[in-house]
Amino acid sequence: MYAVISSGGKQYRVEPGETVRIDLLDVEAGQNVKFDDVLAVSTDKGFKVGTPTVEGASVSGTVVKHGRADKIIVFKFKRKKQYKKTTGHRQGYTAVKIGEIVG
Repeated sequence: MYAVISSGGKQYRVEPGETVRIDLLDVEAGQNVKFDDVLAVSTDKGFKVGTPTVEGASVSGTVVKHGRADKIIVFKFKRKKQYKKTTGHRQGYTAVKIGEIVG
């Protein structure tokens, strides 16, 4: 059984029991979170695709921790102009352990 959810403008394929890193949520660690934007659900009975979401379907999980991903180096330069610029970026994430898929 799995589901496809939408969070933060991105789509994630989730299964019960797995831990997923999604975009940063404003929820404290240890609290429950519920995703109502379920785009598709696959069960033993079949596969449902929503238009745009599956009615009555939801995915619940528990926030494990918040963190930041590895640093990405951004290097810009223009040849023959003595222009060089180096910056970095670390994207924040929330680790969510998926508990139950209802649908």
